[in-house]
Amino acid sequence: MTIKDIARESGFAVSTVSRALNNHPDVSEETKRKIQAVIEAHRFVPNQNARQLKQTATNSIAILVKGISNMLFAPVLEQMQVLIEKAGYTAQVCYLDEEDDEVIQAQQLIRESKPLGLLFLGGNLQNFVEGFGQISLPSVLVSTAADRLNFSYLSSVSTDDTAAASRAVEYLIQMGHRNIGVIGGNRLDTNSISYLRYLGCRQTFERYGILFPEERRYQKARFSYGEGYHAMERLLQSSPEITAVFAMSDVMAIGACRYLLDRGIRIPQDISVMGFDGIELARYYNPKLATIEQSKSKMAERGVQILIDCIENQSEAVHELADFCLREGESVRRVGAAFPACGTAEGE
Repeated sequence: MTIKDIARESGFAVSTVSRALNNHPDVSEETKRKIQAVIEAHRFVPNQNARQLKQTATNSIAILVKGISNMLFAPVLEQMQVLIEKAGYTAQVCYLDEEDDEVIQAQQLIRESKPLGLLFLGGNLQNFVEGFGQISLPSVLVSTAADRLNFSYLSSVSTDDTAAASRAVEYLIQMGHRNIGVIGGNRLDTNSISYLRYLGCRQTFERYGILFPEERRYQKARFSYGEGYHAMERLLQSSPEITAVFAMSDVMAIGACRYLLDRGIRIPQDISVMGFDGIELARYYNPKLATIEQSKSKMAERGVQILIDCIENQSEAVHELADFCLREGESVRRVGAAFPACGTAEGE
């Protein structure tokens, strides 16, 4: 019995079975149990030598996933693996912590595994500024724009983070909110996603003539449930007057919601919460989370297509923006008198 037979009998993709065998964190426990049942029924034993050869095969494409708990990347990664396999290549996945240097990790992967190309799922542009010049391998940065770096081997597919964050804050303002808090990333240097999203927030507050005292109403956090939870606690301590919160990721937003509910603060009756990413859990959370939904399928598809084109045809680097849209939920309510529209952000 082969891994393809297991995939066929269990009803999951080959890539899903492979990740389950490797105990990857983005495979649910239920899925692992179903796959394990098939394995035990047929007494399948994974071939460690074959697995190692597959991981280091010369037709491999390496995917570096930035942020172990980043739920936005799970469906993107799954689709990428399927597309890579359909194109006749092998996907090699490397999971990194949010604070790891993905470019240094990529350099190590190149030395050890010799992949044909690199896909970066998330990344800090400062790491690319400092180290990507040593890489001469076709690469695509997915979810972060790299057009201003001007590396001939680095393409990108991303969301317009500034416009998307602007649309999120504008929605809260148009729903009548004036006192708005923001939960964002720890880093606000000009090469970070957090800065681009923060810039969209500030521009929108200024456009509507709303004061935003950053020292009280911006709370830094890692992109995780726990960090969102504690950032919400600090935000209420520094700005108890807020009526709405924009979190720069759905994971942060859900953590913030949990803190509010634990304190008996109703959502959205007392405080409205807006997220960013459009992860699946946001649709099923109670209350259903209002969020900015990124085009995960488009980023996965174009990321792989661009990379393979660069590998096979030596094509020049390209940089594309994927669409986003505002997905209304149950976590934001209208209060008082709404502001009139003051320009429209792109993406809807």
